Amino acid sequence: MADQHTATERRGVLFVFLAAVLYSIGGLCIKVIPWNGMSINSARNIISVLVVGSYLLLIHHKPRWNRWIALGAISVCGTNVLFSLANKLTTAANTIVLQFTAPIFVILLAAVFWRKKPGKLDLAACALVLLGVLCFFVDSLEMGGMLGNVLALLSGLSYAGVFLLNDLPDSDPISSVFWGDALSVILGFPFLLQETEFTPIAITSVVILGAFQVGLAYILMCIGLRTTPAVTASLISGIEPVLNPLLVALFYQEPVGNMALVGAVIVIVSVVGYNVLRSRKTAPQPCDPPASGV
Repeated sequence: MADQHTATERRGVLFVFLAAVLYSIGGLCIKVIPWNGMSINSARNIISVLVVGSYLLLIHHKPRWNRWIALGAISVCGTNVLFSLANKLTTAANTIVLQFTAPIFVILLAAVFWRKKPGKLDLAACALVLLGVLCFFVDSLEMGGMLGNVLALLSGLSYAGVFLLNDLPDSDPISSVFWGDALSVILGFPFLLQETEFTPIAITSVVILGAFQVGLAYILMCIGLRTTPAVTASLISGIEPVLNPLLVALFYQEPVGNMALVGAVIVIVSVVGYNVLRSRKTAPQPCDPPASGV
């Protein structure tokens, strides 16, 4: 029983990690599309709705609706919209470092609404990961567009809501994702109708964003969150703020300094170390019942 629980939790962690890797291609693809941020978000979510809808049909799951699912949908839509807009209004580095305040918001929201007191390991891991992210961007973090920075910070708050989807009463994360993506399509569609530059690169990037960076990534995240606590999932996603600017730097020539490499090491070591220590601390003994995933 203990081995089965450990294997299930590790599989959940893997799915969250893979989702974070897919999320990380967002900055690059958004940068190369010559459209308004709202247009990009609407177009990519058209594809995402098809992907998530196909998944729901495959698993015979009809999208549900209630106030808690609606709250989750708002979190998903907010993350989608704010990230797209921020990427167009400030640098990819600024956007992702400010969005990665999500683990702090997760701890604060869980403490306020669910009375979940964070452990010392959680707090230490958050501090180290944030230190690593700040080191990673110390050479490129700048004021950028003030509006873009504010929107990126707000996306951190909405992103925290995504990690807490599984904690909401009578929740259904995949339904929240479906409705959140649909709302994203509606909000940005008037902007999309005004676009004129439908180049092959733009179309290909939109398809990649919709199918993988939004659709498949959210599906993997929803599966992973079933057995991965919100704080853990948000910390595992620390791989995203490392990969995102690296890809933009590599293909879009936004520079990455020496401190970025130091930050990358800190983030990766912190996330891996956190999960190793946590698994040793919480792994049930052979006679213990399996622990809850949340």
